[in-house]
Amino acid sequence: MRILHLDSGRQMRGGQWQVLRLIAGLTAAGVESTLLARRDGPLFAAARERAWRVQPLSFPRVLLLARRHDLVHAHDARAHTLGALSPGRLVVARRVAFRGVGLWPAQLKYSRPSKFLAVSEFVKQTLIARGVPPSKIEVVYDGVPLLDPARGADVVAPDTAGDPRKGAPLALEAARLAGVTLQFSSNLEQDLPHAAVFVYITESEGLGSGVLMAMSAGVPVVASKVGGLPEMVRHGENGLLVENAPAAIAAAIRELLDDGPLARRLGAAARQTVAERFTVDRMVRRTMEVYRQVLS
Repeated sequence: MRILHLDSGRQMRGGQWQVLRLIAGLTAAGVESTLLARRDGPLFAAARERAWRVQPLSFPRVLLLARRHDLVHAHDARAHTLGALSPGRLVVARRVAFRGVGLWPAQLKYSRPSKFLAVSEFVKQTLIARGVPPSKIEVVYDGVPLLDPARGADVVAPDTAGDPRKGAPLALEAARLAGVTLQFSSNLEQDLPHAAVFVYITESEGLGSGVLMAMSAGVPVVASKVGGLPEMVRHGENGLLVENAPAAIAAAIRELLDDGPLARRLGAAARQTVAERFTVDRMVRRTMEVYRQVLS
């Protein structure tokens, strides 16, 4: 099996980490992968460091290499467009919710893939509302490594300053009300061992792989009750879900900091949730199942 992966991301966000983990898992399973990514992007550099097949992303290169691979896997919106204009079978990863439009180019773009890999049931429903037949959609949740349990005291949030849809100002106001300092992290795997609480506030979310990373480290999570987040975080069982209001977020942060047994119970349950449902191996196996469906 030969897979051509397309990703146009400029930064190393959750989607790009999933591409890296997927290709590593596919390689271990004997699947041949080629990645086309931005030459100046961190994903390109990371793939080159691993000595994988990686080339700069361009439409002529997509057209050329699509014919030499069994299947094209587009991992973001621009990659979806390039893949839709190329020959061969196409699978599209969909990580975000969106508002559909009825213009014919969009209709063509969304009718072209053989399968969509929705990152959550929430995203699957947005695709159905967009007009994609349910039979063309498979839910494949993100997978993350199982980290060592954290033993820290920090209140940590992902560094999302460049994304207006994320709730950094809300999180900062909530931290002020809770009387704590919020530590923004651009490297969760490095910073989570020092965390006592993880705060993830957003207006919209397909799933939230940063939340999965925190759960993997056994860090109790305070997350917005939106999008696909409730598919991972069950309120009062393995984390706390809140409305996007500073007072509610602050109260949840203080509850976890002040109630050690609760924080430990939620953190342990969160880590178990990842071990059972959101591992890298599970994500790779589910993706390969979809590949085989498309190629059969």
